Amino acid sequence: MFTDIAIIKAQAGKGGDGLVSFHRTRGNAKGGPDGGDGGKGGSIIVRASHNTSTLSRYRSSKVFGAENGQQGSGNNRHGKNGLDVTLFVPPGTIVKEGTEEIADLVYDGQEAIVCSGGDGGFGNAHFKSSIRQSPNMAELGELGEAKDLTLELKLVADVGLVGLPNAGKSTLLSMVSAAKPEIANYEFTTLVPNLGVVDVDDKSFLLADIPGLIEGASQGKGLGMEFLRHIERCKIIIHLVDVNSPDIVKDYETIRSELRNYDVDLSSIPFIIAITKTETVPEDVVKKAVTTLTKHTKISSKLVHSISAVREMGLISLMREANSLLQELEKKVSKVEETEEIPVIGLNENLGWSVDKDEEKYFVRGEEVERFARRTNYSQSDGLRRLKHILKKKGVYKELRRIGAEEGDTISIASKDFKW
Repeated sequence: MFTDIAIIKAQAGKGGDGLVSFHRTRGNAKGGPDGGDGGKGGSIIVRASHNTSTLSRYRSSKVFGAENGQQGSGNNRHGKNGLDVTLFVPPGTIVKEGTEEIADLVYDGQEAIVCSGGDGGFGNAHFKSSIRQSPNMAELGELGEAKDLTLELKLVADVGLVGLPNAGKSTLLSMVSAAKPEIANYEFTTLVPNLGVVDVDDKSFLLADIPGLIEGASQGKGLGMEFLRHIERCKIIIHLVDVNSPDIVKDYETIRSELRNYDVDLSSIPFIIAITKTETVPEDVVKKAVTTLTKHTKISSKLVHSISAVREMGLISLMREANSLLQELEKKVSKVEETEEIPVIGLNENLGWSVDKDEEKYFVRGEEVERFARRTNYSQSDGLRRLKHILKKKGVYKELRRIGAEEGDTISIASKDFKW
């Protein structure tokens, strides 16, 4: 079954804990610290693969978890890293957390880490120094990231075919490419987008048949809302209008209105008009339709084509026009890329900290200090002493005193409490 939206839960692995260990042998009863660091937790990776064309596997499998890192060992042995989990999706898949887009995978092989595994904690060998010969502490491994993710597929196609149901989109795709979509003489034959490669002279491009739109599609009527998103990535649109329609202008405006009213205005995408099924009417009717739409749209006459897919009339000129527009767009994009400014790197505001209080506790917040707190094993006096030293060095203690904190008050940081 074709699926273009899936919601999953992803949990990266926890980092392994560091180890408190001292080297002990028969000839050396007071050997130094040799506790190894914990291994890094496995990450959740999403990778685009041309071997899959749908998100259907994520309809039944909803939860994905990576392996935890292992604890460090004696003799300075590093814990084994947890295995990553890779989720394969079709090219064109967007990964979102809530409304935030965290990855856009367009090309085959492109990948992104969507949930990072937790770092392993340092073993006590890491803390040995000239003034601390026997550190009796080790860090805890960090938790891996956990996220509720939405996978959303938007087909990656150069040219998209749009039009009312039964306008001839599937027939056209089948005649200009090797694609074999279902074709019948009734509305909504096409229930899923179809793709085909079109070869024109010495070039080729990807053509997508988007299921038929109806009036109100952008508000969820018919099948349109489900598939309008697949037009977003198209560089060009070929708008098909059935020559047999009693009102071709109304048919044209119906589709244009839906493109304008979608979440993203799709009406700004360059387009070509193709009047279809011309084999079914006299030539003068075809000429009148071409003239009518050219005048109504006020576009160049070379962008209004008349075709008969079943008789293969006008198809080559239509595809050449599409290819010509694509080449022009590529040249414009290249010029823009050449003139792009060098990005400016700003300071990371998350490295700061803040202190506030309620009736019972003083709360210390800040990405960097909270990370130290999460890695601290509060049951080890040396570890807690180290955390307090870090807070003092960063000026947190000075701020606590300024707002009234006294010895014995409860300090809360990263959901962990200790007495000052």
